[in-house]
Amino acid sequence: MPSTSETGHAKNVANFQDLIAFVTGYGATYNPSKNALKLPQLTALATASQASLADVITKNTAYNNKVNERVAAFSNLKTLSTRVINALQSSDATKEKIADAIAFNKKLQGVRAKATTTTTTTTDPNEPAPKTISTSQQSYDQQIQHLAGLIAVLQSETSYTPNENDLKITTLTAKQADLTAKNNAVATAYTNVSNSRIARNTTLYSAEGSIFDVASDIKKYVKSIYGATSPQYAQVKSIEFKKPRI
Repeated sequence: MPSTSETGHAKNVANFQDLIAFVTGYGATYNPSKNALKLPQLTALATASQASLADVITKNTAYNNKVNERVAAFSNLKTLSTRVINALQSSDATKEKIADAIAFNKKLQGVRAKATTTTTTTTDPNEPAPKTISTSQQSYDQQIQHLAGLIAVLQSETSYTPNENDLKITTLTAKQADLTAKNNAVATAYTNVSNSRIARNTTLYSAEGSIFDVASDIKKYVKSIYGATSPQYAQVKSIEFKKPRI
């Protein structure tokens, strides 16, 4: 489910649309001198706000897809690493070299177990990406490095020549490259959604002329036209705009 803060942004934009509908209904009486309060500018701001919400959802969807792709790519690494050790043990490798490989395998097993508990996958396009890069990102980085170390040990052992394609050094090297690419894609997607949130928050709350500020000015203007006890002011006064924790 979307977080409370994410839905709060959408509610503010919807309320801004309601506010525009009310002041439009006032006809020629609604005639502010401030340019930002005029109807064309209000409509443009509402459109920009809706676009910023849509962009965050799009970027969230892309992020979630990349996270899921990474999880799938890493899903067999633990088992694959153990199979590699078994294949190396069946070669003419020395005990010392096997021990080096086992050390990297142990690190892969341990890092993978931790990453599983810190990684969230979802197919909900509205599920927000985390506010900060998660510890799982670093865990995946470490797994790639441990795999690289294991491959280096294999490359130094001339007797390691398995017939199984997925255990061959060339295949493992390609696997490492694919894992790196998918891990980097998650980082890029995270950056994109983070930047999209910043742009949305600027439009809704931070910039001069944001809907948060403009809505407040509209209410003041309506109050100045009709008075504090007027039904018109009661209409717009009741429309709430809350700034979520961002």
